Amino acid sequence: MFRRPLMLLVLLALTALAATGCTSGRPAAVKLAPVAELPEVMQQAPASVRTAYQFAVAHPDALRNVPCYCGCGAIGHHSNLACYMKDVSAGGEIVFDDHALGCSICVDIALDVMKMTEEGRDLAAIRSQIVETYSAFGPSNQ
Repeated sequence: MFRRPLMLLVLLALTALAATGCTSGRPAAVKLAPVAELPEVMQQAPASVRTAYQFAVAHPDALRNVPCYCGCGAIGHHSNLACYMKDVSAGGEIVFDDHALGCSICVDIALDVMKMTEEGRDLAAIRSQIVETYSAFGPSNQ
């Protein structure tokens, strides 16, 4: 007779304990720009590419901080951000660059920066890790 309410109480207690254990110590997810802010071609890109573009829009300083190693310096890029955005007008309108749509190194760098941002790393530590990880792939564009 008391078995069912007792089991329910134990189940609720375990659920509450598991929920608090799962959230403590986990990095907070970074905010991404809404997909609707991207051009149609970027909206239709594979999820990892789309996420990288969303991160670039929402966190331009994070990607401006790091070089790219895909060889895009030859086309005038000066940071990983340039693989995603050419310019931002005075009114805030973004001129997108489609380079990262076809470049896995650009996307990998942006996603690594996003992960380290979620972990709470500072810009200097993020830059250092990107340089260490990707410098073997090609020349830096910075």
